[in-house]
Amino acid sequence: MTTRPLRSALYLPASNPRAIEKARTLACDAVILDLEDAVAPDQKTAARDGAAAAFREGGFGQRTTVLRVNGLDTPWGADDLKAAAALPIDAVLLPKVNEAEDVRRADAALRKAPKGLKLWVMIETCLAIGHLQDIADGALWSRLGGFVIGTNDLALELRARRGADRAGLLPYLALSVAAARSRGLAVLDGVCNDFHDLDRFRAEAEQGRALGFDGKTLIHPAQIEPCNAAFSPTDAEIARARSIAAAFADPANAGKGAIQIDGRMVERLHLVEAERVLGMAGAPDKPFP
Repeated sequence: MTTRPLRSALYLPASNPRAIEKARTLACDAVILDLEDAVAPDQKTAARDGAAAAFREGGFGQRTTVLRVNGLDTPWGADDLKAAAALPIDAVLLPKVNEAEDVRRADAALRKAPKGLKLWVMIETCLAIGHLQDIADGALWSRLGGFVIGTNDLALELRARRGADRAGLLPYLALSVAAARSRGLAVLDGVCNDFHDLDRFRAEAEQGRALGFDGKTLIHPAQIEPCNAAFSPTDAEIARARSIAAAFADPANAGKGAIQIDGRMVERLHLVEAERVLGMAGAPDKPFP
């Protein structure tokens, strides 16, 4: 089994055709065309039309394609969702989600969309942090498929200091990952604003991986390579995963819930993780033509 990676998700203004064209050649795992923060109010409608045209034209290869719409309570949100429902994309990203009712409203707006279209939601408010599990539980009754953390907005609301270690955000990042994992959702870390400081970016990406994120959202192509590296399994992890998979495949271990490998007890739950790692390893670093 090959796991479709979500290591690197690049935001692009839907109002910038040149940037969108370039994205078709980049090694990011996901492309997010943005109708929200990156687009001025007087350009919203034109940006929506541009995004629709770009997605219909295609050319994004195996990249996950995502449209970030405007919030439900803005003048553009309803029309954005209506347009998204008719597009050949993988996911719609909804900002400013505060509670499960927001998931319900968006899901209703997408009721005519293909079943495969997922709803991703941004966790970027203090209200959302207080309702994380309720929001994640939306996966039980809706097309909800992922969390994306909006670290800039969240830090602003929290009045958290924006240090390189992100200490003020760590509890909320960890809680978000836990809620997402409880319902099998994808979960992506927030952006690193200083795209010139790749050392800081690498540190944030490694921290995000240690917390359990699937990947990270990006604002510049220079961040793609270090992001893919940070969220890809290491040679040692791949070797360990192969060892676990081979051991459980041995007929001598058939039916066993736990076995010993290299002096350590390994359970079948570790086999699940090993299979995920091997699936990631089966996705080459630059899988897109």
